[in-house]
Amino acid sequence: MSLLTRVLSAAAAAVLATSVVAAPAQAIEISPPGANDWSCKPSAAHPYPVILVPGTFESMEKNWSTLSPYLKSAGYCVFALNYGETNGVYATAPVAESAQELAPFVDAVRTATGAKKVNLVGHSQGGMMPRYYMGFLGGAMYVNQLVGIAPSNHGTEGVIVPPPSFIEDPDFAGLGCAACADQQAGSVFMQKLNSIGDTVRGPSYTVISTIYDEVVIPYNSQFLAGPARQVTNITIQDKCPADVFEHDQTPNDPVVHQIVAHALGNPSGPADPAYRPTCL
Repeated sequence: MSLLTRVLSAAAAAVLATSVVAAPAQAIEISPPGANDWSCKPSAAHPYPVILVPGTFESMEKNWSTLSPYLKSAGYCVFALNYGETNGVYATAPVAESAQELAPFVDAVRTATGAKKVNLVGHSQGGMMPRYYMGFLGGAMYVNQLVGIAPSNHGTEGVIVPPPSFIEDPDFAGLGCAACADQQAGSVFMQKLNSIGDTVRGPSYTVISTIYDEVVIPYNSQFLAGPARQVTNITIQDKCPADVFEHDQTPNDPVVHQIVAHALGNPSGPADPAYRPTCL
């Protein structure tokens, strides 16, 4: 049974509500709080449902445990998925293959909500992988805005470190982490991804980065080139100099939450570069 069939069936039956979604290999996947209520209908104030896309090694439950309920409480229909599972670890498959899993999930959300387009919010690989979906799989027509939190848009010159439980395998030999190789700066995948430019016609793009990023480096390699009407690149410390959040925890940063909500609240473009969040 395909991912699209499973999700659509679950949506129609309202079985998933706010707690679980069906997963590959018949596993039960835990949704973050506030996500995957398939009965949710977008409001006039928030017409685009939000899909949260996790980063490498991450599950949707862990990656979005704070941003998901934040957006739900703000009135958004929020959805999230796991993808790219290899050897029991999420988001480690080739990035192009993971993008092919995102495509039917977007279709399922659009069908369930009646929305013509969605907003995508992704962390790390999850902030970059949708660009492949939009640029090479025809997804641009279905996306209003992509918000990338510390996204690996041009790869990293550093090393993608696995979770603590996999430290004994730093070369990913046991993990088979094709996504790790894809996200190295200069990789064949990165060359293809950016061969058509940083953006495609249609969607808006907001990038949120931290100078303390120790994974996707240099941090400004995350930025996208494009006209101001379509692209906004934000460095957290330009807004809140005392903010010391690093790569892994940026989705949990209250400042990031505010910037994401601001970007999503702009129906016709990316975040306003002059926006000032409340520094905590």
